[in-house]
Amino acid sequence: MIIDCHCHAGIGDTGFNGPWDSDARLDRYLVRARRAGIDRTVVFPVFNNDYRTANARLAAIVESQRPRLIGFAAVDAGRDAGRVAAVVESAVRQGLRGIKVHGHDSPLTREICDAARRFAVPVLVDIVRRPVVVEMAAGQFPDVPFIVSHLGGFADDWMTGLSVIDQMCRYPNVFADTSGVRYFDLLVDAVRRAGPGKLLFGSDGPLLHPGVELAKVRALDLPGAAEADVLGGNLLRLLHGRWSDRVQTRVNWQAERPGR
Repeated sequence: MIIDCHCHAGIGDTGFNGPWDSDARLDRYLVRARRAGIDRTVVFPVFNNDYRTANARLAAIVESQRPRLIGFAAVDAGRDAGRVAAVVESAVRQGLRGIKVHGHDSPLTREICDAARRFAVPVLVDIVRRPVVVEMAAGQFPDVPFIVSHLGGFADDWMTGLSVIDQMCRYPNVFADTSGVRYFDLLVDAVRRAGPGKLLFGSDGPLLHPGVELAKVRALDLPGAAEADVLGGNLLRLLHGRWSDRVQTRVNWQAERPGR
């Protein structure tokens, strides 16, 4: 099963700066994903001032496309301070299965990590090129799995990617997704150093084409089982609390394929 672990959905209420805070429609994305062979997609709200309401809207979208969509609740550590657990509990009761945190809202906090631990859900975090966020959270919450979106940053920042790969090697609970990663060799290094059990396919849809992002993972030319892990198996283990089962997996795929 192929699962895209990173896609935006729904409407925003913060302004009209772009699809990331106004309207992320899934109609074109779903057609493109189906044609690319993607079976499931993790979705979460675009930027909003009120994530409790946005999460409820997202839950309705997920329900309308079940089982095609898997929902993650968005949380803003600043605006939701003091009520994060209540926001996450409400979202979980509505069927959402993870937490999305974006550094452009507010940085990841202990309160969010506590909620993730309490409700046993993974945290997908955009650290906005600040690996220190991962360093602090992963070490203090070893039982909470963190998925670092874009391998650390959407911008062209090679060094951030290298720092996150180092963290993926050192912390069993640190993972990363492939969405929007422009430097292909960072993906090569992530698999070579941290192992295929630590990388998850993501597209950053709906505007980035899921078929194009999927082709990057296919181009790694991983052995069958390793590719299956990256394309969906790793996410399924995270969702079912079995994320530590295979994080130490190493596949010497480069030695077998020296041209890659």
